Amino acid sequence: MAKTITFKPKQVVKKLLTAIPERARSVIEGRFGLSDGKKMTLEAIGKKYSITRERVRQIENAALELIRKSEAFKQSQEAFDELKDVVISLGGVVSEEGLLKHISQDEAIQNHINFLLVLGHLFEKQKEDEHFMDRWVVDKNIAEKVHQSLKKLYENLSDDDLISEGEMIASFLEHLKDISEQYKNEEIIKRWLSLSKKIKRNLLGEWGVTTSPNVSARGVRDYAFLVLRKQGTPMHF
Repeated sequence: MAKTITFKPKQVVKKLLTAIPERARSVIEGRFGLSDGKKMTLEAIGKKYSITRERVRQIENAALELIRKSEAFKQSQEAFDELKDVVISLGGVVSEEGLLKHISQDEAIQNHINFLLVLGHLFEKQKEDEHFMDRWVVDKNIAEKVHQSLKKLYENLSDDDLISEGEMIASFLEHLKDISEQYKNEEIIKRWLSLSKKIKRNLLGEWGVTTSPNVSARGVRDYAFLVLRKQGTPMHF
């Protein structure tokens, strides 16, 4: 069963920010949307302080390192450990959106959690690429296995293939025979499948290539086509 946090993110972050000077704190709050919930770009913060984007980046990086070396960071370790346990319970590798929404639907809280993930030594963010969504990793070994298995699933699909969710999960598990038993449950497998940008589930719960019209229905007409095809009804348009 997926875990959730018991600590209060805003309180933990507030304590951590006491470890840095006022301007650095303002930069961090702006970059991560910690004060008013709105994240600021490097350019916007640079204009605010009449400094370059690169200087803003330097202040941000220096502030993060200063926090990591602080007593407040050491005292907050339980929160980071708890957050790691949540990521593990979600599969050891989880989409950024899925992780943040699992913890809270409140965007302000999500911003604070994102800051803790960036700050913590236990977490690695792997950025979106042509195959996968933005994701957070605490188990690099399982993440690599998941990535390779998702690529194999995609390579074995043609544009016209539609596979039931049960079959897709079974096929995925075939590629993941040596994973820990703690990860072998349907919810985690579906979260891993959702990491892929190449494969997707359609409105009827069938899986296929994302670019296929059988998967990415674009309107009522496409959806009606999917329903009629699945039911085996003659299709006249």
